Amino acid sequence: MSPDFTDDDVGKRVVNANGDEIGVVTAIEHGTPHVEPDPGMTDTIKAKLGWEDPDEKAYPLQEAAVDRVTDDEIRLRGDLSDASAGMGSDTGI
Repeated sequence: MSPDFTDDDVGKRVVNANGDEIGVVTAIEHGTPHVEPDPGMTDTIKAKLGWEDPDEKAYPLQEAAVDRVTDDEIRLRGDLSDASAGMGSDTGI
């Protein structure tokens, strides 16, 4: 069952499977969370999530990448190989 994202999710931290913060939800558009990446996030991680456009401030988060949603955070799956095209397997993201 896929999560239903609402405006209540704005401001939540987005963390990888290891609990490392990768960004914050800044908006929900048509049920999709948009995430502003942490400035320290590496280009490799951004590429694995399909977040490579340098002109973007916030990126859509693919539903397939989400493991679970809590009151405080959105946690990503450890294996993002099926999350979207071009993502590697078992990245720890």
